[in-house]
Amino acid sequence: MSTPLFETHPLVKLHPLPIAPAAARTPALRVMGLDLSITAPGIALPDGTARTVKTNSKAGDRRLQHIVDEVGLALGEGPDGIGDGVDLVVIEDLPTHAKSAGITGMVHGAVRLRLIDFGTPYVLVTPATLKAYATGRGNADKTAMAVAALKRTGREFADDNQCDAFWLRAAGLDWYEQPEFTMPQAQRDRLLKVAWPDLNGEPS
Repeated sequence: MSTPLFETHPLVKLHPLPIAPAAARTPALRVMGLDLSITAPGIALPDGTARTVKTNSKAGDRRLQHIVDEVGLALGEGPDGIGDGVDLVVIEDLPTHAKSAGITGMVHGAVRLRLIDFGTPYVLVTPATLKAYATGRGNADKTAMAVAALKRTGREFADDNQCDAFWLRAAGLDWYEQPEFTMPQAQRDRLLKVAWPDLNGEPS
């Protein structure tokens, strides 16, 4: 039997977490977080679960199609090709010095095209802003991000891709006043640097 080129790794541990009161709004905002890469993109789904899409270098550029297909499924893609299960996708942006980075830039382009095709709003959050929101420090390392998630929610993740995707989703929910847990105001203020879209159809 041949070994499959791709596999998806689910969340390893999910601890019960206290849910902070969220602002009253109906229906609940469906936010997805994406930490994109060519090797192991992290996806945080609207229900809060997280997973990693593993790709095989032997597949070459076919990995782009695999990643885009996985994002399409996460968006709620149906037989008609329309994704209607997500209101907003929060994506970790490329570092400023790597805006023209080859492989990861290709992944960003492919995924953003799928989001445009589906008419799904998305927003970019720089790594420094995400780290500052999660930990209070814009230069925090991967361990600090994981510790912050454990401290705030009691959750542990299989890898840093899932953890980053989790924080991206959390940032989106927090900005639109539907947080699942409480963050210090100083860290919440870091989100002011993001060009959040008006989900009612008007530019931010």
